Amino acid sequence: MAEPGGGGAGAAGGGGPQQGSPAAAGVAAGGPVRGAAENPGGAGSARTAGKKAQLRAAPRAKKLEKLGVYSACKAEESCKCNGWKNPNPPPTPPRAELQQAAVSLAEPCRSCSHALAAHVSHLENVSEEEMNRLLGIVLDVEYLFTCVHKEEDADTKQVYFYLFKLLRKCILQMGKPVVEGSSESPPFEKPSIEQGVNNFVQYKFSHLPSKERQTIVELAKMFLNRINYWHLETPSQRRLRSPNDDIAGYKVNYTRWLCYCNVPQFCDSLPRYETTQVFGRTLLRSVFTVMRRQLLEQARQEKDKLPQEKRTLILTHFPKFLSMLEEEVYSQNSPIWDQDFMVSSSRTGQLGIQTVISPPPVARSVAYSASPSSLEQANSGNMSPACKVSSALDPNLGEKRKNNEPYSLEDSKRPRVVGDIPIELINEVMSTITDPAAMLGPETNFLSAHSARDEAARLEERRGVIEFHVVGNSLNQKPNKKIMMWLVGLQNVFSHQLPRMPKEYITRLVFDPKHKTLALIKDGRVIGGICFRMFPSQGFTEIVFCAVTSNEQVKGYGTHLMNHLKEYHIKHNILNFLTYADEYAIGYFKKQGFSKDIKVPKAKYVGYIKDYEGATLMGCELNPRIPYTEFSVIIKKQKEIIKKLIERKQAQIRKVYPGLSCFKDGVRQIPIESIPGIRETGWKPSGKERGKESKDPDQLYSTLKTILQQVKISKQ
Repeated sequence: MAEPGGGGAGAAGGGGPQQGSPAAAGVAAGGPVRGAAENPGGAGSARTAGKKAQLRAAPRAKKLEKLGVYSACKAEESCKCNGWKNPNPPPTPPRAELQQAAVSLAEPCRSCSHALAAHVSHLENVSEEEMNRLLGIVLDVEYLFTCVHKEEDADTKQVYFYLFKLLRKCILQMGKPVVEGSSESPPFEKPSIEQGVNNFVQYKFSHLPSKERQTIVELAKMFLNRINYWHLETPSQRRLRSPNDDIAGYKVNYTRWLCYCNVPQFCDSLPRYETTQVFGRTLLRSVFTVMRRQLLEQARQEKDKLPQEKRTLILTHFPKFLSMLEEEVYSQNSPIWDQDFMVSSSRTGQLGIQTVISPPPVARSVAYSASPSSLEQANSGNMSPACKVSSALDPNLGEKRKNNEPYSLEDSKRPRVVGDIPIELINEVMSTITDPAAMLGPETNFLSAHSARDEAARLEERRGVIEFHVVGNSLNQKPNKKIMMWLVGLQNVFSHQLPRMPKEYITRLVFDPKHKTLALIKDGRVIGGICFRMFPSQGFTEIVFCAVTSNEQVKGYGTHLMNHLKEYHIKHNILNFLTYADEYAIGYFKKQGFSKDIKVPKAKYVGYIKDYEGATLMGCELNPRIPYTEFSVIIKKQKEIIKKLIERKQAQIRKVYPGLSCFKDGVRQIPIESIPGIRETGWKPSGKERGKESKDPDQLYSTLKTILQQVKISKQ
């Protein structure tokens, strides 16, 4: 982007950004992109606003002179002059334009010789407010005229020229600008990006305590604000970067974005809409991968300038937030884009830029899942989730499943059990065990003896150190280099870690289009994976190879791999794993929930899976209600809650109450529940006891005396 008046304003192939760019600081109103007259960071729009304020404060005669330049002559019908031209034009550039003396209404036009008054006769009875509005349009027209001449991209120039003519027409007809044609009118897609992000926060993070959920809300606000001031790449740039994309569809959205979102930032006579409120998933998909990569690069470059609390938020939590959102953006069946989700969540607050997220309609949610890298959209193969999948076979890894039955409804119908702990008490205990500095509450240190097996791997994934992708070969399209490199890396890992397995056999299955592999990526290279084949019609998946490179073992990667694989299959409604485990792998599979007790009927898998000599057939049945990648975190938090509840109850029980003195006053008996401390222990009279009165006090006395004697004997 060039500064105002500076040389070298970038065009599609020049100094302008090549793949979209964030506006300056992400907060200032922008100007035209790529080769425009002024800086989109806000200096140009600020200068234009200053000019408008100055002109609106000018004398009425000066305003009429300015409007006359754009007003058709009305002296006679035969005159075709469409604007008064000063016979004594000021010097170029007019450095002190407004300080020059206003011309007389009798001043003739240099073009048609008719007086200025003949051009502005229609403005005699116009209010000051309407005249100021028209003057604002005049300055916008002049600005767009400069943009048209300096813009080098053909598509952008065409939009600028269309808006220039539209505003020019509005001055002549004293009308209001209305963009017409094939661009339709906003909103262009439902749900909007803002609604989708709002649904995403509710869907994924509703289970978090309020402080941690507020952190997620701040990240969502930051993301939406960045999109609203994001500069899209031109269709010609996109064609060069991704020739196989739907350029025609992108061009339509690009034109809409210019007309309704971008140009109105610096031409305020045009109605302006927020990008996140009028565009939906289609536009977000077209910009997300590039935007994600550039935002993270920018954050890393400017990390030293950020305050400590913002640095933690942006460098630690923002990458994971973007990775999780990316899964839902490119997923084929993510529930956050469903109309039903919108309807059910319409009763809750919208995220927007200020609303705090309300509890969601979807109760089953998890904290984190797969962390895809910001790859450009692939042209072939099956990669998840940052690419368009070539077939419907492989939606994204880590995409959370949409429940067939909403658990919130089921839970609401569930009868309350006597002795249930009040939710208020649970929330109070949760607040005492939650560390505000962490997103998911207290987390065990890496070196703790009580850490969950997959905790280190989960924390590394959250920090972006490791990533998970479902990849597979494709015979339908040209191979994608990144996917092929990963498949080769997986073949090497399996070959080294499974030396007794023929290398040719491993290669054949890894590159077989019917097989897929969940790849574990660290620092851009493959360090592990699980190769599997799905049999949807039979209701199970066969795990063929499972390995992690030797120098990365004993770090919880194997457990985390398997947990991601479980969630991937729950999403695809396949709830059984089968595998032949050799003697060295049986222990690992047992830890992952596998057993020799096969739940799948034999008729379902015989003839479908490969039989290995000397190996043991093991199976695992998945529970669709369990978020496997966060299971250990949930169990840990439940243990903490129970521990705190027990401590509270013990503190109450240990309380010493004074002895009963009522018997000294002649009272023969009192209800058991009236004894101080009895109810605090949790004792409650049964239904039978409530309606039963003691009919024989002497018999009760005898019974209690016997009990007391037995207690005394037992103490001796």
